[in-house]
Amino acid sequence: MTNNTNEKIQLLETYLSLYINHFAILDTLGQEDSPYVVLDVRNAPAAVKKDQIKGAIPLPAKDLAQHLEELDKTKIYVVYDWTGGTILGKTALLTLLSNGFEAYELAGALEGWKGMNLPIEPIA
Repeated sequence: MTNNTNEKIQLLETYLSLYINHFAILDTLGQEDSPYVVLDVRNAPAAVKKDQIKGAIPLPAKDLAQHLEELDKTKIYVVYDWTGGTILGKTALLTLLSNGFEAYELAGALEGWKGMNLPIEPIA
C-alpha cells in the first residue's frame, strides 16, 4: 500500500471511531443501569421536533457547554441530531470529548433510527 492509502485508512478509522451503531445502545435503552445516556442535541423547540428517541434527554447543542457539570462522567454519552450530515451532533460530540467525557455520535442520527423503526416517543 502507498503512504497515501495508509493515511486514508487512518483517517477513516478515526472518523468511524466517533460513531456508535444503533444496536450497541438498543439493548440497554431506558434501563437504569445502562452505560449509555442518549442526548437529543437538536436546537429546535419541542413543537418542531415532535418526537425523539425513546428515553433520550433533550439538551440542545447550543446549551450543552452550560450543563456539563450536570452530566455523569461514568456514563457514555450518545448524541444525535436530525441527520448524519448536520453539524450539531458533531459540535456536541466535540464539546463532550473536549471536556473529558466518553461520547459518540449516533450513526445515521434520528433519520436512520426512525428509518429502522426503532423506539421513539412523542415530545410532550
